[in-house]
Amino acid sequence: MTEATLMTDTPNPTAKPAKPHLPDAAIVTEVTHWTDRLFSFRVERPRSLRFRSGEFVMIGLLGDNGKPLLRAYSIASPAWDEGLEFYSIKVPDGPLTSRLQHIKVGEEIILRPKPVGTLVHDALLPGKRIWFLATGTGIAPFASLMRDPETYEKYDQVIMMHTCREVAELEYGRQLVESLQDDPLIGEMVAGKLLYYPTTTREDFHHKGRVTDNLSSGKVFQDLNLPPMDPATDRAMVCGSLAFNVDVKAILEGFGLREGANSDPKEYVVEKAFVGEGI
Repeated sequence: MTEATLMTDTPNPTAKPAKPHLPDAAIVTEVTHWTDRLFSFRVERPRSLRFRSGEFVMIGLLGDNGKPLLRAYSIASPAWDEGLEFYSIKVPDGPLTSRLQHIKVGEEIILRPKPVGTLVHDALLPGKRIWFLATGTGIAPFASLMRDPETYEKYDQVIMMHTCREVAELEYGRQLVESLQDDPLIGEMVAGKLLYYPTTTREDFHHKGRVTDNLSSGKVFQDLNLPPMDPATDRAMVCGSLAFNVDVKAILEGFGLREGANSDPKEYVVEKAFVGEGI
């Protein structure tokens, strides 16, 4: 991807912030268009909002009928961040994203300040390794968890498997992972612990294939010099399309891992609220 492809809308230091008028309004502070299909944006974080890294909130805009049009979005920023970041696909005829993709700095979105979700550390039993398994914009909750010190305090190794159709669609995750090495808060914690395994399905790349294929064939274990998953040591979190989630669950359970929840921690968890694009 060329530099020209990446477009960021940043704040004008002389501009005055808009006066909120939407219900539960949050003002947009930054917008980045990664490809013609993917964009991320940041908004001001309400002072009262507290969340665990990996959770999601309902965000949206007012519909043509004047009623809120809301969808579940994982918070891509960590719990300690002073702002809130979101990562989204652009759906040309999507009720929300067809409009959300055109937001500008200084404009407002609706943000319901009630975070929930299953992709949290509390839903897993203690382990040695944690696997983050994502397709497309399903990397968003892991963008939060990869930037949280608790992740590296709890695990000896953190493996981020992310599959997209094309190389350009991996750019958001690639830049985030590379930036962690120099992060003043967790840079030293990340060193030697975070393993990044991006793959593509429709374009040549040094790693190819779906998350499911690379897990079931054992290729990812060979490439990263890791043993196969073991319920005694390995934990996993899954975020992708419904079909992806179902397929990955079957593979994880084949390794002996059991699905957990906030109230019943086990070896793996799946974010059921996320509906992403297929691979």
